Amino acid sequence: MENKPAGKAAFSSYQKFVIFILAVTQFTAILDFMVMSPLGDILMKSLGLKPAHFGFAVSAYAFSAGISGLLTAGFADRFDRKKLLLFFYCGFIAGTLFCGVANSYPTLVAARIITGLFGGVIGSVSMAIIADVFDLQHRGRVMGFVQMGFGASQVLGIPIGLYLANAWGWHAPFIWVGGMAIIVAFFISWRLQPLTKHLAVQRDKSALQHLMHTVAKKNYRIGFTATALLSVGGFMMMPFGSAFAVNNLGITQHQLPLIFMVSGLGSLIIMPLVGKISDKKDKFKIFAIATAWMAIMVVVYTHLGPTPLLLVVLFNVLMMAGIMGRIVPSQALITAVPVMQDRGAFMSVNASLQQIAGGIAAAFAGVIVVQKGKFSPLEHYDTLGYIVVSISMLSLYLLSRVDKMIKSGSPAVPGPAPAARSVPEVS
Repeated sequence: MENKPAGKAAFSSYQKFVIFILAVTQFTAILDFMVMSPLGDILMKSLGLKPAHFGFAVSAYAFSAGISGLLTAGFADRFDRKKLLLFFYCGFIAGTLFCGVANSYPTLVAARIITGLFGGVIGSVSMAIIADVFDLQHRGRVMGFVQMGFGASQVLGIPIGLYLANAWGWHAPFIWVGGMAIIVAFFISWRLQPLTKHLAVQRDKSALQHLMHTVAKKNYRIGFTATALLSVGGFMMMPFGSAFAVNNLGITQHQLPLIFMVSGLGSLIIMPLVGKISDKKDKFKIFAIATAWMAIMVVVYTHLGPTPLLLVVLFNVLMMAGIMGRIVPSQALITAVPVMQDRGAFMSVNASLQQIAGGIAAAFAGVIVVQKGKFSPLEHYDTLGYIVVSISMLSLYLLSRVDKMIKSGSPAVPGPAPAARSVPEVS
């Protein structure tokens, strides 16, 4: 079923439910991944891990998610998107609960791999659902609300997760996330309507053929590369964010929840605002401005030494504004690249390459960052900042090509006709 608002009309009650349930789904999936960063210092001290070991634990999720996305891409447009979402979400729940009972570093890594195999596909299925239900002119707003799951994970999820970890150990946050996800799965099964319109326009005879046809399209490859580069920056800095705050900036474990809460609250305000602006203004210009701002803040933040709590909170909010200002318009633009019959495969491959690139970035960051003792400052974190800025400039160029593709042709916007036109090739 495809419901689209006309002009500036308000979303229907069902559309609001779709936005809400996808936002909550994203909240649990993002929280499961995001909670690894604030738990970083606790895990490294509890399990006696070096930065490289912890970086691998983070990247294990990303690599398995990337492999899963590639393996399922050919099948992504051959099933009801609701059933596909439920299948992977239930697997994600099982993996998260396994993290909650892991009792050693090897079992934790194994649990993260299982969680990634299922959790890494959730985002791509959600993006395909958004592209099916909402037209491009409203996707900025929708992305702004759905991606509020990121901010909510910081405002509510991460502080509560840290509180549970400090009170009952690092296992507790994963048990909590798994319990919430079970409730969300029930509502997906109960209220989300089947999404099968894309099945009527399938042309490929096999899943492998469908995957190869999707990857072979030049326009799609530009979109894939742009998204992969966008993920590198976050994966590089995020795993060691809490360890940098504790060991370099002088923040205590009990102050960390406040930092995440305030910066997340800023995200909850910023993301819907950016979504509305990106629907009214040029999406790429919004992305470019946010990229420039993020680059400045990353360089400043990664060079900080011992800093008062208030300033650390302020810098985190300002840096988060740049990061969130990039996510909303870039994802809205990327959803306009594939035609209806390719959306599932495109989003799966896109998410897969994003996760693999992020996994490489996290592992690479673990090699660059050095900590000589459990309580010693992290070294070379500023180097990561420079690398992130350089990669951000490349992503800016590639997204400009995506923007050019959309403006020079007819993007694949869902409509009543079964056939959708492709975006013309750009050399």
